[in-house]
Amino acid sequence: MLEVGMKAPEFCLPNQDDVEICMRDLKGKWIVLYFYPRDNTPGCTTEACEFTEATPQFDDMSAIILGVSADSTKKHRNFIEKKELGITLLSDEDTSMMQEYGVWKMKKNYGKEYMGIVRTTLIIDPKGNIAEVWNNVRVKDHVEKVRVRLEELQA
Repeated sequence: MLEVGMKAPEFCLPNQDDVEICMRDLKGKWIVLYFYPRDNTPGCTTEACEFTEATPQFDDMSAIILGVSADSTKKHRNFIEKKELGITLLSDEDTSMMQEYGVWKMKKNYGKEYMGIVRTTLIIDPKGNIAEVWNNVRVKDHVEKVRVRLEELQA
């Protein structure tokens, strides 16, 4: 389990435009990294739209927002176009990054057990260390909580 103060695991994943985004290229920036189950589902859509709405505020704090799911880059492009999103979505189809970050876990739904993504958000500081972690995220008011906490961390 990743905790505040730990070094964030390195990653390189394709974004919605099939451009590789690597953590090493983001050094010196604040990163809001959020993991979500699936494009075009109610909670994931709300979260992505709220992060998009808040992008100017995160930009003012020199923070980049990255959403990660196991959806393909093509699904990400469709999601972004359909919902007019202004954030970057990364595709982790083999779930290797999600496993490294500890968000690919056994879940239960209606008595069925399956592996899936546990909605999680991290703030990574400019040195690549984990500054904050939210596990089992509830979407309501979450983006505002992340914004406020980033503001506190930068103060």
